[in-house]
Amino acid sequence: MDRIDGKSMDIAQASIAQIKDLFPEIVIDKMIDFERLKEILDGHVDPRAESYTWNWKGKQDAIRLARKPSMGTLRPVLKESKDWEKTENLYIEGDNLEVLKLLQTAYLNSVKMIYIDPPYNTGNDFVYEDDFADSLRYYKDVTGQALKSNPETAGRYHTNWLNMMYPRLKLARNLLTSEGLIFISIDENEICNLRKQCDEIFGEECFVAQISLLCNPKGRSQDMYVATCHEYILIYSKTILPKGAVSIEKSSEDVKNDYPLEDGDGRYRELELRNTHREFGKHNRPNLYYPFYIDIDGKVYVEQIENSVAIYPIWEDGFEGCWTWGQENAKENVNLLTSKKVNGTWKIYRKSHAVQDGEIVKKQLKSIWTEKEFHTEKGQAVFNDLFNSKEKIFQSPKSVDLIKVLIKMSQAKDSDIILDFFSGSATTAHAVMQLNADDGAKRKFIMVQLPEQTDERSEARKAGYKNICEIGKERVRLAGQKIKAGKSAHTNDLDIGFKVFKLDSSNLKIWDNSPSEDECEVAMRIQESILYLVDGRGEIDMVYEIMLKFGLPLTLPVQEVMVKGATGYIISNPTYKVFICLHSHITLESVEAMLTDLPPVGTFIFADKCFVDASALINTQEILKKSECKMRLF
Repeated sequence: MDRIDGKSMDIAQASIAQIKDLFPEIVIDKMIDFERLKEILDGHVDPRAESYTWNWKGKQDAIRLARKPSMGTLRPVLKESKDWEKTENLYIEGDNLEVLKLLQTAYLNSVKMIYIDPPYNTGNDFVYEDDFADSLRYYKDVTGQALKSNPETAGRYHTNWLNMMYPRLKLARNLLTSEGLIFISIDENEICNLRKQCDEIFGEECFVAQISLLCNPKGRSQDMYVATCHEYILIYSKTILPKGAVSIEKSSEDVKNDYPLEDGDGRYRELELRNTHREFGKHNRPNLYYPFYIDIDGKVYVEQIENSVAIYPIWEDGFEGCWTWGQENAKENVNLLTSKKVNGTWKIYRKSHAVQDGEIVKKQLKSIWTEKEFHTEKGQAVFNDLFNSKEKIFQSPKSVDLIKVLIKMSQAKDSDIILDFFSGSATTAHAVMQLNADDGAKRKFIMVQLPEQTDERSEARKAGYKNICEIGKERVRLAGQKIKAGKSAHTNDLDIGFKVFKLDSSNLKIWDNSPSEDECEVAMRIQESILYLVDGRGEIDMVYEIMLKFGLPLTLPVQEVMVKGATGYIISNPTYKVFICLHSHITLESVEAMLTDLPPVGTFIFADKCFVDASALINTQEILKKSECKMRLF
């Protein structure tokens, strides 16, 4: 029988398990025999001492920090949430490193897209200094304090930034689906280091693109030499994607402009059938060199007819080229072929329709984006309009239209999850809701943000916002209301709610085994350990901690029920139900009533110290085993 402890997923053990699946013979007593692995991979291990590596001070600590389990939890905050009972969106307040660790079990391989806009390391922005000994305690100590910048005079300017980013990106990759993508906004200060770091974490072969984004056409006047007017979006995938995987569906305006003609099958454009690349021709593509025939009306045939003219793919200078279609394809689709005379010479064209196989054709995006709707001033205008403010409550929020395009590139649809763990003003949440309203999908968002204090002299503080999380949550509320009231096609059942969770220490009391000669003190410790909950915590806090550690998404419905005097909670997982019972003095009669009175349950979770005695615990295990139900303890 498995036992749930207070830790998040042990990533190191999970990695060993993966290696064991590939090479079971190299794992001995849960340790990896690297010499044996070298023997197995003979010829594929670099033996050189001077092989290419990339290193910096603190890298090994950052790697260990990514593997170190979290002892924290996420506590539900219903009063700050919206539509708690039905929403499938999350807003999590806390250090994103700890939060990413806590999400590992429940959301492993489950996130379709990640977008982050981390600190650019300009020297003035905040860089979080992780505490390698106790990240959670350090987070609680600094919560509510003013956070530190990372000036170039700090001595470890780039190192601090790399050490912050590495464990977070490492954990983020675990959460992505096999076809998942991560999009990272960055500027010139760390683009080179970020490329190297992502090459190491995701693999060079999983680099997708580096987009140059014109975000500020006026340029930054404070720059020393050249006024910078652009930044970058770096894109990596979890696994190698097929060609065209990030192309997006053309808009109605694109279709109108790109497909100017129309027939019974809809809008289309004409493309020359002759291959326009001279490196291909009769000399190396002889099977694509053959004649078409054109009658006096210009109709195209594959076979010769009376009074027809033969047309070959020959260039004006006599070069014998080739067609882009083979003869069999031409015969099957001859109805799509047209012809026209250009400078007295017949040319063959094929119709390319905007809708093919029932879907609008996609377009491949370019590596430089200059569209006005992506400019930072557009993002600022949308934000200010939402908050009905002429002042900058939040400085330079990203454009909603920009994030919408990135979501489309990720192919996230249906009920896919989009994660942003540097969520700032929550532009990503806004974009998800707006896109769902546009196309009717049910995409879900998870926003994670450190409760960074606003400056006491800032417009945000004057408006009553003490930290960035307060701004982000209000932005989601305002954006949802505006979208719901708008004219988008799919607003009736649009999810504009979100469940708020806050990072905190575990709800479970840790047994204090320090020596003591005071019998009363020891007795009090025993009594407290039986109660198992930290002061100020409720059963619902514990329920969500168990869900996290057990691997159940935090958005699943939780129903409180009473069974023969024992309070419990049914979590409705799509494939099976879980029943959590935290009630004290659980008897066999209570357990038998749970089996008969509750809907079919796949797994029962109990606190072992809550049974009336050891006999009740042991017999419960046997009863549930006979009923083919699983049992977990914490």
